[in-house]
Amino acid sequence: MSFFIHATCDAAVAGSTSSRSQAQHPNLVLAMTILASSLAFVDGSVVNVGLPAIGASLGAGADTLQWIINAYLLPLSALLLLGGAVGDRFGRRLMLIAGIAIFALASALCAIATSPLSLLAGRAVQGIGAAILLPNSLAILGDAFTGEKRGRAIGTWAAMGAVVGAVGPVLGGWLIDTVGWRAIFLLNLPLAIAAIALALFFVQDAQAGAKRLPLDTLGGLLATVGLGALTWGLTVGSGAAGWTDEALIALVAGGALILAFVRFEGVRGNRAMMPLTLFGSRTFVGLTLLTFFLYGALGGLLVLLPYVLITAAHYSATAAGAALLPFPLVIALASPVMGGLAARMGPRWPLTIGPLLVAVGFILMLRIDGAGSYWTVLLPAVLVMSIGMAGAVAPLTTAVLASVDTAHTGSASGFNSAASRIGGLLATALLGAALAASGQELLVQVHAAALAGALIAVAASASAFVLVRDRR
Repeated sequence: MSFFIHATCDAAVAGSTSSRSQAQHPNLVLAMTILASSLAFVDGSVVNVGLPAIGASLGAGADTLQWIINAYLLPLSALLLLGGAVGDRFGRRLMLIAGIAIFALASALCAIATSPLSLLAGRAVQGIGAAILLPNSLAILGDAFTGEKRGRAIGTWAAMGAVVGAVGPVLGGWLIDTVGWRAIFLLNLPLAIAAIALALFFVQDAQAGAKRLPLDTLGGLLATVGLGALTWGLTVGSGAAGWTDEALIALVAGGALILAFVRFEGVRGNRAMMPLTLFGSRTFVGLTLLTFFLYGALGGLLVLLPYVLITAAHYSATAAGAALLPFPLVIALASPVMGGLAARMGPRWPLTIGPLLVAVGFILMLRIDGAGSYWTVLLPAVLVMSIGMAGAVAPLTTAVLASVDTAHTGSASGFNSAASRIGGLLATALLGAALAASGQELLVQVHAAALAGALIAVAASASAFVLVRDRR
């Protein structure tokens, strides 16, 4: 499901690419980008379903379960912009193949992991591979098509995201139930081989050697270490240890490193991976806050809800994966309608109302008691949240690209995509108490998380209402 949750943010990366030539086999290039992107997206949602099985097999505690998610999200979030810059400098096809190969190797290491530490190491390397392959695959997609054909190609890419988002967690849950959790990592290998083969034979890299831009390596390092410290501090503080001196020191150090990152990006100007001139646009600031809050709330939900269904409601992994099926399907069906509405009235009101509906969906999740019927308790909440998300994601891509000048559309779309992952990263770090609980206490923690998600969704709505302006 993670494929489709992030597809709208990522589609802007492909939409902001400046085409120079069309590919000789554009449909095969499209197939390659779908396969490559699937590696980066599906793995997250499938691993969410597998957390209880992984924890039982490796003897992992709540803090380790959080890091199984965040060890992947951390490098992906922090290095996503740098991954695109590496492709601009050394060639997009070369770096795409390298990213896929790194991801595949890391998946194999995860499949044979014998301890929590070895699994976390594999997950971190997966995140690095994803940070390289994702922006380069989307840039290649944007370069392969021009004009209306590009729009249709991106639409096809997003539609396939809905299919993969629906099938992936169910297939992953079935593999966990029948084969074991290691199979969900081995599933990545044939996809990676097929994507590399298509890239080798059908992708022509017009960018190879065309740019020799200096890489913002120090910026990437500061962002990674800063986010890592913040994540570690939040993970420790939300867990059984509580807000110890070590957790508070980590939060202060992480905040200081993020401030140093911002200052360094200001010094680099337009050579920075996050040009500060982007934030001269009030609308871009509002869209960034909306993305961070809304996708953060959803990221936490997608980690916690399958865990609760399996451990408290005694769902199988397959059933837990299927429980959220309406989410990508409703978004896929409703987004075109919501997009047309947003085109007529501007993005501000859809981006304001959509998160409010998501907040209502979180409130409905307060009815979860571990024994109620899926059809009367969980499904209504999922449907309301899905409709709200459809209203928000439909105008988001266009609004991000329209919020800055044409020279910065690539940076703006890339940063918006990274912000969606950072929100999920920090939200997952705050789930320690919930993942450590059991029985009735787990349900209490779920209700607290649902209430927090509702408040965060309201904050996303307020960001759009106050800061986003329609361009007539």
